[in-house]
Amino acid sequence: MCLAIPALVVELLPADMARIDLDGMRKEVSLSLVDDVAVGDYVIVHVGYALQKLDPEEAAQTLALFAELARQP
Repeated sequence: MCLAIPALVVELLPADMARIDLDGMRKEVSLSLVDDVAVGDYVIVHVGYALQKLDPEEAAQTLALFAELARQP
């Protein structure tokens, strides 16, 4: 099973890379598959690659759902 997670772009780096924030955890990912990404954008991330940009409202809904699932016993 694959899981792609919405993440906030917090810094653009050289060589088509970016630093993202995943609920407080920072990680570097490749932006080579996505055009026109800016700081403050949300992207869908899977195995170190941003796959597409995501609407901020949709990202918030998805992250809220993940948080709710994490609270389930």
